[in-house]
Amino acid sequence: MYIYSAHLTKEGVIRVSKTNVKIGIIGAGQIANQHLGRYHGIDGVEIAAIADVVKAKAEKAAQDFGIPYVYDDPRKMLEQEDITAVDVCVHNNKHMPLTVAALEAGKHVYCEKPMAGSYPDAKVMKETADRVGKYLHIQLAQLYTSHTQVAKKLIDSGRLGRLYHARSKGHRRRGRPYVDGYGNPAFVNKFISGGGALYDMAVYHISRMLFLLGNPAVNRVGGKVYQELPMHEERKRQSGYNVEELALGFVRFENSVTMDIIESWAVHSDKFEGSTVFGNEGGIRIDETADTLEYFHVIDDMEASTYINPAQVKYRWKTVDGIDDAYDSSQHHWVRALQGRTALLPSAEIALNTMLIQEGIFLSDKLGREVGVEDIEKMAKSTALTGEDIYTDDEVLLKRHLSH
Repeated sequence: MYIYSAHLTKEGVIRVSKTNVKIGIIGAGQIANQHLGRYHGIDGVEIAAIADVVKAKAEKAAQDFGIPYVYDDPRKMLEQEDITAVDVCVHNNKHMPLTVAALEAGKHVYCEKPMAGSYPDAKVMKETADRVGKYLHIQLAQLYTSHTQVAKKLIDSGRLGRLYHARSKGHRRRGRPYVDGYGNPAFVNKFISGGGALYDMAVYHISRMLFLLGNPAVNRVGGKVYQELPMHEERKRQSGYNVEELALGFVRFENSVTMDIIESWAVHSDKFEGSTVFGNEGGIRIDETADTLEYFHVIDDMEASTYINPAQVKYRWKTVDGIDDAYDSSQHHWVRALQGRTALLPSAEIALNTMLIQEGIFLSDKLGREVGVEDIEKMAKSTALTGEDIYTDDEVLLKRHLSH
């Protein structure tokens, strides 16, 4: 039995192939190359095609990874009948239209995080997947780390008792894309990215906390976003930097469960302590930079702290208990689900709830008050690109947008 077995989304699994699963990649940039590198180490998967509107990028990736078919238009790739699933590796405001197109073409879809550039767009993706009966998997990498798996085991075993609060934390001291030296300008302009630190990094940490809490329904969200620290002026001008570098939030869930959030791309602080979950019988602190996970509890009315090495635990689970590689990474899990070897985790449901919270933080900041789900549903707007903008290179698209 897998350690996540209580949280599977379907009673059965879709049995797609007893041989290699054939996947098509949309996008050939930095993220696509990361995904390709991970697929390369997984047996039972074949990258059958890659598409990028800049064909030279697709050709380079095809040469590096031995991909047989190359397209400069994703629509053409979706016509390739032997492709079972599509991996969408483009910027956020292109996620929804390309995911929907792939789903409606009869393909299962793996989409890079965040789910979309806005909550309404993410909702369309999930509704489409449900309507056409295809898998939708979102790249929530933190669900598969040994720290998260050990934390989930402690929670499912009842070691924390009744959960009532979580803290979602992420820290970079000065790590804003492009203006601080890495990545491209599209990362930091809402027209293409939809958001900043909340969409780039907080999605990992919020989604992990939701997973550990059992993905509870959101009632209300409050929050504030900031862009305060100075930056390289020429790069600011070139990118039209207009996203947040620091985000804070407070979420009220059903059953009186709460969560506070702090996520930084840039802040004058050397670190934040790790993310935490509090229960009435114990608590855990998760810090991926540390070798151990901290478990706080009471023994015979005495305060106790237990330090667990998640890597050693994961090694024992695999070598002694015989758990296979279906939880080694998001890509491993995706391939094994497509092969019918495991049931797919509810990554789309968790990602959608994450987007609801993120949208709530933006809206709360704009209105200066806490907002309810009904406010978010009513006031949130699609940010998805449309028409030929979907199939236009990001650099060209951003320059045209900034010139208007």
